[in-house]
Amino acid sequence: MVTKLLILGAYFTVLFIIGVVASRRVKGLSDYYVGGKQVGFWAASFSARATGESGWLLLGLTGMGALAGISAYWVVVGELLGVFISWFFMAKPFKRMTDDFNAITIPDFLEGRFKPTTHSLRSIAATALSVFVIIYVSAQIDTTGKAFESLLGMNYFTGALVGFGIVLAYIFIGGFLAAVWSDVFQGLMMFFGLLLLPIIAWFSVESGPAFVSGLGAIDPGLLSVWGGDPNPWVNLFTILGFTMIGLGFLGSPQIYVRFISIKNADEITKGRWVALVFTLLTDTAAVSIGLLGRFLFTEIGEDPVAVFGTGAENVLIMMVENLLPLTMVGLYIAIVLSAIMSTIDSLLIVASSAITRDIYQKIFHPEIDESKLARLSRLVTLGMALLALGLSFTVAILTPERTVFWFVIFGWSGIAATFCPVVILALSWKGYSEKGAIASMITGFLCVPFFKFVVQPLEGVGPYFEKLDVLAPSFLLAMLAGWAFSKMSPSPMDTAR
Repeated sequence: MVTKLLILGAYFTVLFIIGVVASRRVKGLSDYYVGGKQVGFWAASFSARATGESGWLLLGLTGMGALAGISAYWVVVGELLGVFISWFFMAKPFKRMTDDFNAITIPDFLEGRFKPTTHSLRSIAATALSVFVIIYVSAQIDTTGKAFESLLGMNYFTGALVGFGIVLAYIFIGGFLAAVWSDVFQGLMMFFGLLLLPIIAWFSVESGPAFVSGLGAIDPGLLSVWGGDPNPWVNLFTILGFTMIGLGFLGSPQIYVRFISIKNADEITKGRWVALVFTLLTDTAAVSIGLLGRFLFTEIGEDPVAVFGTGAENVLIMMVENLLPLTMVGLYIAIVLSAIMSTIDSLLIVASSAITRDIYQKIFHPEIDESKLARLSRLVTLGMALLALGLSFTVAILTPERTVFWFVIFGWSGIAATFCPVVILALSWKGYSEKGAIASMITGFLCVPFFKFVVQPLEGVGPYFEKLDVLAPSFLLAMLAGWAFSKMSPSPMDTAR
């Protein structure tokens, strides 16, 4: 235990030093929220991927690999497609437009794109962003508590508070740069940690054929790329649900703020390969860890949940504790926390910008000095963090059966369904109007809880939508709403033509 704590202490010290160094670069609001738009491609790409993955990658996706088998690789396919489309086709136009509009937030970008005469668009965007970011942050805090509980035997609530306090400390003083620099440090830890563990585990397996036949003996469904359910429709909706997770990379604010912050469009050309390789290797490794854990630690007919816990979220932890020396166990604790914290810091910065920049400054106090706003932004960051902490503890008490995978995906889906259709249409369709954008955001925002709490519990179709999850149908309806309202209420420029 002492060794683990010493390693964690060293890890937290590095994060705090990063925050202190970054704080010296914060002179105004642009520095606090987008690093003065001077971030290089290595930092931007590693930060974007570390933020996009979170504790879901190390605990949720590894667990899904253990439960679903090789069909969980569909998540890898979906994420690769999302990252590819985002970096290769959307990032450069988005960067050029945000520079032209002098935007530092997504609502800034939307106002520059649509030139609205009222603040309705900005208000709706900032409000929706604040709500789902708090949900998403609360999911990450929940993951922190589970990680401390599983890895150190610490009380769940104490562990959540410790992790929460550390990440809040370095972003409170260092802002966006502290988040980005810490993401590079933490992203490297995630990258090498995920790649190393399945290699070590593979040498614990007698041979490749023994591994394949052993998985088949444990559960034949584990070897089916189309899923192991006897109902083919359930398998289809499950695969679609896995693959559609990648939609969230097509405009989510916590990721796209990295494109705003990067130095120039040329840096995106370099960074996209870093992002793509990171995604391919880490996601593939995460699913592989789940498969290897299932083979090593479960017997024929044994319930994997009984062995690995709810959602099989302890499979990585069991492999680390059984296959690695004590020093390495301490490092992997830091790696799990890295995955979680690299997302919490970015989300809190985005949520703070929505309140400080998009509502307080742009709507109510456009004349305020930016140095004052930089100080205010820290207080807003603290307030949003406390709200997320309260929600996390409430969910933990009321729904003890929750899983990391789906709790995180719900918050991720809310942000993605609200903003990704808007960003896609704003970049690709000149006929997209302000009313269309508002319709897209409201539809995406409302459809996520609708499909989660109304459609999924229904008899008959409910189980299929539970497998599909909320992102794909919410995303589709938000796109359709944006198209329909843009046709019914075109922009003034389109009407003039």
